[in-house]
Amino acid sequence: QVQLVESGGGLVQAGGSLRLSCTASEGIFLTTMGWFRQASGEEREFVAGVAYSGTRSYYADPVKGRFTISRDYAKNTVALQMNSLKPEDTAVYFCAATYRQTYPPPEYDYWGQGTQVAVSS
Repeated sequence: QVQLVESGGGLVQAGGSLRLSCTASEGIFLTTMGWFRQASGEEREFVAGVAYSGTRSYYADPVKGRFTISRDYAKNTVALQMNSLKPEDTAVYFCAATYRQTYPPPEYDYWGQGTQVAVSS
């Protein structure tokens, strides 16, 4: 069973930056790792995903140009660099991963517990 542990959340002013990190306990052949977020009272939504190679990534429209996802294969980690943060980025951010071969995957199979990101105006 793959366990994912996130870190790096916190409170930041609008326009600021945060970097989230996620480490997988195992599964060096996880095909895709990604980030989702869930704001209070809202459904969870996709943010960004990156393929096994680390060279292919995809993003939700609201974060394109502001967020960057990266993957360190050797350390089995995935990071999300968030710049130009907006109050509407406030949410709990979840790390996710899968062994599915389809890219981008239709679903993710493993989830972290989440880390809170709060952006003040």
